[in-house]
Amino acid sequence: MSNWLLRPVAAARAAWLRTLVYLFVPVDVLVTTPWVARHDTAPRSLYRPLLLDRLLRLPAPTTLLVHLIEALLLVTALVAATGRAPRLLGSAVAVLYLEWMLIAMSWGKVDHDRFAFLVVLCVLPTAGRARHTDRTPNQAAGFAVRVTGVAVVATYLLSVVAKARFGGGLPNWLDSAVFVRAVLRRGTVLGTPLLQHVWVLHAGQYALVLLEFASPLLLILRGRWLYRLVAGYVAFHLVTWAGIGIVFLPHLVCLLALVPLERIRLPSSSAVPVAVPG
Repeated sequence: MSNWLLRPVAAARAAWLRTLVYLFVPVDVLVTTPWVARHDTAPRSLYRPLLLDRLLRLPAPTTLLVHLIEALLLVTALVAATGRAPRLLGSAVAVLYLEWMLIAMSWGKVDHDRFAFLVVLCVLPTAGRARHTDRTPNQAAGFAVRVTGVAVVATYLLSVVAKARFGGGLPNWLDSAVFVRAVLRRGTVLGTPLLQHVWVLHAGQYALVLLEFASPLLLILRGRWLYRLVAGYVAFHLVTWAGIGIVFLPHLVCLLALVPLERIRLPSSSAVPVAVPG
């Protein structure tokens, strides 16, 4: 198992992954989930702190706390993306983003698309320095990539567990009208017409579970077959976005860890030093 986790990949892959992950943080905070900041004035009667909140005895969100965490997270992520003080700043981003998610998810709804993203934030700070053009095989880079891949796969498999646990059993979930209800609630101009062809939505539920069960192949396949499978999962998420307006952007960022990011070419010969696990 340790040999598999430490199988080297090019150091540049972890460098690019780090840059993409940290640059995505401001996008997530300001664009994809700006509603988190509005929890500063949410009714306290609805506040239900998560288990980690309770164990650490973290304070309930206030206007000052929410906007302080938001500002610190934005600044720290942008500076961390440059590769400066990778362990210190990377750890700070991981802690601040975790607190940001605790603020977001302590009001009765927990999104599972942040699981792999939280894992990659925790892995990246274990890094030293590397360059975007450094294709030297690196065990620490391989470790970061594979831990992220495991988290991606766990997201899919645990989703099946959730369907079985909270959906009345997996067979009942498969034969339910989950996708129909989703389109009725959130259907787009592309998704709503499918209500005239309910069998397509029903088949889609089976296809989704098959994709989730097939996710361990992301950790086994290599080369073109792996890249095709990753593209298939990305296509699934894009179809979901087109049909009901839901897209797992943090999860998609983590999927990029499985593709050869080291093949990206910088426009000039200078490379920005970025931390990789070491």
